[in-house]
Amino acid sequence: MLCLGPNLGNLNLSDRIHLHLLSDSTGETLENIAKAALAQFDDIEVIKHFWPMVRSESHLDRILVDVAAHPGLVLFTLVNLSMRKKLEDRCRTLGLPAVAALDAVSDALSGILGQEAKARPGRQHALDDAYFARVDAIQFTIAHDDGLNHQNWEEADIVLAGVSRTSKTPTSIYLANRGYKTANIPIVPESPPPESLYSLKHPLVVGLVTSADRLVQVRRNRLLSLNQTPDTDYVAEEAVKREIAFARRMFADNNWPVIDVTRRSIEESAAAIINLYNERSGQDGAEA
Repeated sequence: MLCLGPNLGNLNLSDRIHLHLLSDSTGETLENIAKAALAQFDDIEVIKHFWPMVRSESHLDRILVDVAAHPGLVLFTLVNLSMRKKLEDRCRTLGLPAVAALDAVSDALSGILGQEAKARPGRQHALDDAYFARVDAIQFTIAHDDGLNHQNWEEADIVLAGVSRTSKTPTSIYLANRGYKTANIPIVPESPPPESLYSLKHPLVVGLVTSADRLVQVRRNRLLSLNQTPDTDYVAEEAVKREIAFARRMFADNNWPVIDVTRRSIEESAAAIINLYNERSGQDGAEA
């Protein structure tokens, strides 16, 4: 429900806002919703007030004191009806907008399915098989970062290959959080990868590439952050171009799909990889 009180005009609608996030669970879903929405706006300063595990009225009372002291937008996922009403009534009195982030989706599903949503805090985070599979994927991915334990790669769902600084590790961790066991291997012309990489059957092997200009910039910044002199072949443009060309030839020779990460965020790269994985799984199922 959106509560807009008569004093809404007093809210300072500038490029600096307070954002209150109230959840009766971990708040992970709410944070992702807020992050996706904020990405649509430029040049704003957001002061986040994060309130997870709100399950008692005394806790809510303490939060409402802060909301009154720092007026702004209130986003919430609370299933307890009395607590929701108290929050919405207080927001209405303060003249602040309060948005129940999941209501529209839950209402639509309820209408289609013909049943009421289960009012259980944190239900989406229940310790089910999917949860433990995700934990297992994260543990596997950490243990198989940067070419480690290549003898176990056949157990992976996805193997990412790419030259240094093509976001292999963060993309692997993101995929692991989605439940995919992911290994990654750096492609270095002077140090060929293990032969086992070329004979994998179960994992989807994906090559990651980027533009030479972008790669030089990222590598230079990396060396500077380590207080190292950025004056080696590691950041020399011609050497970097040869390195990328070597990797591309390897990917093409082995018929591995390639993702260009130059203008992609980690989330976008991972989404493209998951699409490739699902497409291959569909094809395998059709052949079976």
